[in-house]
Amino acid sequence: MEIRFREVDPFNCWIWLRFTHAPGQGERGYIDTVFDSWFFLGKLGGFNAENLQVQDEGAELSWMGYDAESAARALPALMHNMGELEYRGEWARCWLDMGTSDALALDVLINTLRQLDTDVVQIEELVIGGVNDDWPVEESPASPFDLADPDA
Repeated sequence: MEIRFREVDPFNCWIWLRFTHAPGQGERGYIDTVFDSWFFLGKLGGFNAENLQVQDEGAELSWMGYDAESAARALPALMHNMGELEYRGEWARCWLDMGTSDALALDVLINTLRQLDTDVVQIEELVIGGVNDDWPVEESPASPFDLADPDA
């Protein structure tokens, strides 16, 4: 799976997947579940690089002391919104507002999609950010704050 980054706006970010063949319903179910699960973890603040106490501890975790006060001092890192996953032939795309979640979120998604590529459906390419010329996008389709509409 090739992984490419284009211009990334965390508040208006498109994620694009190109498959070897158009994914079937079963494969789409896995892909949809990956994105939904990833988003819910982000919505609940799971991708907060300011509080990685277990990761920072290293290999020996037995009897580790967890500092709840340190965790409470970490600024929130919350994803804000995600659009529906859309499919067109060999392509899929998803819009999201990553909010204040950290780039750790993208690492987790990439790692998950790499395993999905190995186990379930062959993903030729993952593109984070930017747009595809042959599949136009709205400015931010799922955003509750449409700045382009003065009546909103």
